[in-house]
Amino acid sequence: RLQPQRTKQYVGLSVIVCLLVSALVAFFLFPRPVLVEDGGIRSVIVLFDHHKSRVLINLTSSLNFHNGNFFTLLVENVNSQVLYMKTVIGTRQLGNVLTIQPLSQRQMNFTVSMEISGSLSYVYAFCTMPSIKVHNIVVFMQTSVKTSYMVRSAQNTLEAYRYIDCGANSTVHPPPSLANAKIQHRT
Repeated sequence: RLQPQRTKQYVGLSVIVCLLVSALVAFFLFPRPVLVEDGGIRSVIVLFDHHKSRVLINLTSSLNFHNGNFFTLLVENVNSQVLYMKTVIGTRQLGNVLTIQPLSQRQMNFTVSMEISGSLSYVYAFCTMPSIKVHNIVVFMQTSVKTSYMVRSAQNTLEAYRYIDCGANSTVHPPPSLANAKIQHRT
């Protein structure tokens, strides 16, 4: 019978190499959570339809994405809904939004068109009242984001109350750089 001198050493070394390779594969391919944060309001443009007593608002909002994975991430769709006093006043649906490279972050802006009219026509009177200096209204914004990577899909839902000055024609906020966006790397 053959008995090589270092059989136990070769078997032990091959077991250690296999464990090391499988640990590295698991580390690099194990999916990490995708961080989606609300970037706030970028701009608000307010228009008035004096004939129909309605307020038309274009709200541009932003989302910050952070991909902590070692593979590309696809943002499949973004659905946003804006409510005023439990009434839907605007929706926006975007498909195949963007691709985020491994270990990187991106910012995305989107605009929701809103119309406040009908049973909410008192908002028009409030927004156009000259005796009031600040015409703030509060809207509730729900945004859901569907992402996919490799064979896995995830959905994040963000909810926020937004204060909008409906008496001004335009409110523009300076865009913060991604370095100031307070995005944390989660591992």
